[in-house]
Amino acid sequence: MRFGRGLFAALAALLPVAAFAQTAASSTDSKTDAPLGVPAGYVQVWADEFDSPGAPDPKKWAYDTSRNKEGWYNEELQYYAADRPENVRVENGHLILEARKERLTDKADFGGQNYASGKLVTKGLGDWKYGYIEIRAKLACGRGLWPAIWMLASDGKAGWPAMGEIDIMEHVGWDPGRVHGTIHTKAYNHVAKTQKGADAMVPDACTAFHNYQLDWNEDRILIGVDGHAHMRFDNDHKGDPATWPFASPQYLILNVAVGGWGGQKGIDDAAFPSKMEVDYVRVWQKR
Repeated sequence: MRFGRGLFAALAALLPVAAFAQTAASSTDSKTDAPLGVPAGYVQVWADEFDSPGAPDPKKWAYDTSRNKEGWYNEELQYYAADRPENVRVENGHLILEARKERLTDKADFGGQNYASGKLVTKGLGDWKYGYIEIRAKLACGRGLWPAIWMLASDGKAGWPAMGEIDIMEHVGWDPGRVHGTIHTKAYNHVAKTQKGADAMVPDACTAFHNYQLDWNEDRILIGVDGHAHMRFDNDHKGDPATWPFASPQYLILNVAVGGWGGQKGIDDAAFPSKMEVDYVRVWQKR
């Protein structure tokens, strides 16, 4: 979704800051139409069912607050709060990531933002090379909102976009019901306008839970919703990390941004508070 971020000073000299984040627009040249499900021979290796109310399980999730003081990429306008239940909590069996219109001026890393939200990562706690990942969620919606479910390489030394990014689901509030699946690599990325992706309509994405899914193996990436793949990206098997950097572990990111791509048509302050609810996260791998 948005690149997330603080590792990439070397690349910053080569690409504009807006590159470090998520998709600035989705393409449609990777459209597919295929069934999607847990492959035969796979077993569940990681999950969070969000059964324990309170803060997210620290053995599975960490907060990303790394750019609060400097400001987040893509002209995003949110402050990501840590250990603040107004923005991130588990209740009634769901993880809640809630964006609110408020200025957290008491925070040491406050960067002047008019909005507060939540961003969680599994880096170092859940990192996977290949697998089937399913996130059941109901999205935060409203003009200006930008919820996302996405992945980045655990080893970020190559910088973005060379490290590789997989966007399982992005939704921008000014285009309700359209979800995007996209990948970014050195050769294929939105800064160069070469990103590979596709979108699908999920008309009740803002009011009902849906299963957002990734099937990633050494040959290809499939992204879809509710058992139906709408995006496919194939490994060209040239051994070139510029086109296929996806042969190394990635970690999962859940967040609700404000502004950026989501703010291209302004921000409706009446949309706040708005929350993404996650029923579960499950990961399977071949055994």
